[in-house]
Amino acid sequence: MARMFSEPRHRGSLAPIHMPLDRGSRPRTSMKCTLHESERNHDLLETDTWFRTHSGVCHSDFGVMTNAWKALPYPTQPGQVGGHEGVGKVVKLGPGADMTGIKIGDRVGIKWVASACGTCRTDVCCVKGKVSGYYTPGTFQQYVLGPAHYVTPIPDSLPSDAAAPMLCAGITVYAALKRSRARPGNWVVISGAGGGLGHLATQLSSRGLGHRVIGIDHGSKKDLVLKSGAEHFLDITEFPSNDNGKALAEKVISLTDGMGAHAVIVCTASNAAYAQAVSFLRMNGALVCVGVPENDPVPIGAAFPATLILKQLSIIGSAVGTRQEAIEVLDFAARGIISTHFGVEKMDKLTEVFEQMEKGQLQGRVVLDLS
Repeated sequence: MARMFSEPRHRGSLAPIHMPLDRGSRPRTSMKCTLHESERNHDLLETDTWFRTHSGVCHSDFGVMTNAWKALPYPTQPGQVGGHEGVGKVVKLGPGADMTGIKIGDRVGIKWVASACGTCRTDVCCVKGKVSGYYTPGTFQQYVLGPAHYVTPIPDSLPSDAAAPMLCAGITVYAALKRSRARPGNWVVISGAGGGLGHLATQLSSRGLGHRVIGIDHGSKKDLVLKSGAEHFLDITEFPSNDNGKALAEKVISLTDGMGAHAVIVCTASNAAYAQAVSFLRMNGALVCVGVPENDPVPIGAAFPATLILKQLSIIGSAVGTRQEAIEVLDFAARGIISTHFGVEKMDKLTEVFEQMEKGQLQGRVVLDLS
């Protein structure tokens, strides 16, 4: 039995966001995240850490909050605390946490996968794992608990607000790019290239891994995508919406020596983007699925068996990255190879952030300053 002890609550601290919405509901005109001061004592298990945070805001938080991801096994519990991109300094350790090398004052991060058993071949698929903001209280609070063996050290040279988005968006797209098997000099299409995931995918692909990148998104995001390292930008609004992506595919193929892309990373949560993506690929190409469309699941359009067989295509799912991939992404950021385009807001602006997110008005990421 792990030893436990109680820590008195901190009065006046920002309390968690509560998200009690029914499965299947998608509020369009009314949405509110509420602030509460915690009345509970916080019990630290033997290997727990307790720390203050910054927190990134991810589209996944919105999906979990509104119960829009029907593939999840059960609705988000009422009163759950959202958030899964937390960075802060350790202020308290459980009795055995020092055995992990974590010390009071260290800066560490909590990821989408809050904890895993540590023995799985792929820790992000651990059947005993816990998901921040869904299975376990997340990072939209001033103090948060995390297992010392699974938190991620933050490089000294990387500011906390810049590090936070790397803990989900950064490692998610980095893992997807690695799973695509694209090599330096290969063509990679990023669908949703100007979004929170997409602009980091564009940077990692072009600057970190040496790919030639074609970014696809709304025209308002052109400057961000090109600044992120894309060689070409395609404005989705300039192509017909009723031709099943034929004109867009022809343009992609014309830009890639008439062959098509080696890989497509779909970062946007759009069924239409998935339906178009297969036709962008050359022989032996790979479609990597990252963005999760909301509401009722829809099969990937145009993924006909004959097409996949004759062109020897791969369709690969990629959720998030491993602990090691998190360390590698933070190293890219600390060395200035990649950086997040983000704005900083206070906790009481979270409802407005989600409203902008729902309307597709955000460029890059938003980070909450919880000080």
